[in-house]
Amino acid sequence: MSTSLIERFETYLASERQLSPHTVRNYLFELRRVEQLLAEGSQWQQLSSEQLQGVLNRLHRQGLGARSIALSLSALKQFFHFLMQESLITVDPAANLSAPKQGKPLPKNMDLDAVTHLLSIEGDDLLAVRDRAIMELFYSSGLRLAELAALNYLDIDFSEHQVKVMGKGSKERIVPIGRLAIDAIAQWLPLRASLACEDDALFVTAKGKRLAHRSIQARLDKWGQQQGLNVRVHPHKLRHSFATHMLESSADLRAVQELLGHANLSTTQVYTSLDFQHLAKVYDGAHPRAKKRGGND
Repeated sequence: MSTSLIERFETYLASERQLSPHTVRNYLFELRRVEQLLAEGSQWQQLSSEQLQGVLNRLHRQGLGARSIALSLSALKQFFHFLMQESLITVDPAANLSAPKQGKPLPKNMDLDAVTHLLSIEGDDLLAVRDRAIMELFYSSGLRLAELAALNYLDIDFSEHQVKVMGKGSKERIVPIGRLAIDAIAQWLPLRASLACEDDALFVTAKGKRLAHRSIQARLDKWGQQQGLNVRVHPHKLRHSFATHMLESSADLRAVQELLGHANLSTTQVYTSLDFQHLAKVYDGAHPRAKKRGGND
């Protein structure tokens, strides 16, 4: 490939754009990186958008970090904008380029000892009892924050140890609740009944208002600090811990998928619906806080 174009681009960045030497050096490095992945004999002026996107995708597959790929993308856009300004090309192939989607890293789950310690909060005052029920339910059933906040007390089926959840896309599902979570909710409801509640919300403030998302997050964070945990506690960490511990115990990916309310675990997996009895069996046998107390439960 012609080095004269790169040299002219370097002059343009330094003189006309007045970018710092560090930025100029980074742009040129990225262009050289892209150049090495192009077919031998390729000319900058003849490259198509598909070829450039293919290079970015290849960099992604090679494990290049999100920041580096973003810099490569920026360098290409700047370079081809320069070529357009110089009337060296008539169509900008970099105009609609996009960085490959980066997979979101899963939050680290809490181990069973940490979860057990978190849920062993003491106190029988209204807030402690309520918060214990909230955290037990998060970990017991793997609910999303929005799902738990939207629950009404009638959504809990104590006889069947189940909760009716309205998930994403207004999709309703039934999820098992472990014994310890059922017990915690049963301890909370009499205290809730003593309040002048505005609606049927399961979890309310001391003034009877439905508990807001931020309030739930703040309470979990507070208890994590008070219990001396070395990780920040938030609803999704309990949900992720639920999923991880269930998978470790059952190795039943499809069952956990349905318990979590996921339409797809990835774009390559086909969602398979399982009957609820199978889900309940997997849950009862695998979840560490769902074990029955002998034959009377």
